[in-house]
Amino acid sequence: MGGAPCRRSRRDGWLDCRIVSEERWTAVDEFTERLLQPPDPVLDAALRDSEALPNIAVSPSQGQLLHLLARAIGARRILEIGTLGGYSAIWLGRALPTDGHLLSLEINEEHASVARANIARAGLDGKVEVRVGPALETLATLRADHTEPFDLVFIDADKPNNPGYFAAALELTHVGSLIIVDNVVRKGTVLDESGDANAAGNRKLIEMMGADPRVTPAVIQTVGVKGWDGIGFALVVDG
Repeated sequence: MGGAPCRRSRRDGWLDCRIVSEERWTAVDEFTERLLQPPDPVLDAALRDSEALPNIAVSPSQGQLLHLLARAIGARRILEIGTLGGYSAIWLGRALPTDGHLLSLEINEEHASVARANIARAGLDGKVEVRVGPALETLATLRADHTEPFDLVFIDADKPNNPGYFAAALELTHVGSLIIVDNVVRKGTVLDESGDANAAGNRKLIEMMGADPRVTPAVIQTVGVKGWDGIGFALVVDG
């Protein structure tokens, strides 16, 4: 994305930055992380040991937000769809109380192996379980087994299946649960109606969030080290 200088308003001094460079976004992330996140060898090691995996994990700031939200709602049971190297699972797992549990679903055995090692090093292997298999199948099994509802669901997996993941999450939560979906904007491609499967999945997801009376939804666009994207939120208000 091309950069352009910000213009300072003569009236109140605020900066008008309609077009800024991704380097600027990254610099702001680095500034806030330096002040708000003390050095963390466990998280650093998880990122280092995940370098061979796709570079699609949440950013440190996003991980911290997940942690904060999980603590804010007092989540005791968390469901994560998409484990990768376990970075977000560590952030979420650290928010759990002593009797808490996080179930993370991952389709790739290699990714799951890396995640389990990272989670164990974080001392969370007693709270965090990584289950391998197609997530939609695992979710169907959880529903069939009438598993205890989850307080928070974090969806960060393949985007074409986001509508299915969201529908399943609604069946596996309770009033007061929070559903969070990552990467719902993806550089604005959510507006793309050309048939791209990722864009179509996100469009359908947002349509579902807006049409379902069981949730109060919101989507916020984000910028930072991960570029231009967005996060979807749905608070379950009716069972």
